[in-house]
Amino acid sequence: MSILVAGATGKTGLRLTQDLLANGHQPIALVRDSSDTSDLPNGVELRKGDLTDLQPGVCDGCDVVVFAAGSGPDTGQDMTEKVDRDGAKRLVDLAKEAGVSRFVMLSTVGAGDPDPDSKLGPYLMAKHKADEHLKASGLDFAILRPVALTEEDGTRDIVYGDAVDVQGEAARGDVAYVLAQAVDDPEWRGKTLRMASA
Repeated sequence: MSILVAGATGKTGLRLTQDLLANGHQPIALVRDSSDTSDLPNGVELRKGDLTDLQPGVCDGCDVVVFAAGSGPDTGQDMTEKVDRDGAKRLVDLAKEAGVSRFVMLSTVGAGDPDPDSKLGPYLMAKHKADEHLKASGLDFAILRPVALTEEDGTRDIVYGDAVDVQGEAARGDVAYVLAQAVDDPEWRGKTLRMASA
């Protein structure tokens, strides 16, 4: 399948593109003009697009869309809202217009019931709004909500749902692995699940 990945040049996205290739899919990296694409594996197609100003047609020809992007911890609330909320919502709308078969959202623990007064309040609210927009879109979707991310590859020993310790950790390698499974696993249809590395 042709799979558009927003955030493909990020720490989780790079691992995801490798997993998608290994699974026989064709990853298409959504990249800005300023994106550093040097670490993307061979075989990944590039498609120009900026999450703060997505143009019509960016999802055309794609079977699945994965949102694995993020504004990053060093940006202000304005950029968080532009990328994590508005960019994600716009990508959902364009995916629906393009008739994609599934939209996979990389969210975060806490997005289901965000505390606006917490340190991560603006980020959690942005992710919450994006998740709710996806759920209401009518698209086949999967939403993954990992706990705090680490730079580890992980062991693929993964805990889901209510069994997750919200104070735990999730290896980026495990997160990428789950996202790659969620693109076509029927078990993920319509699911919103927390995850952690065991």
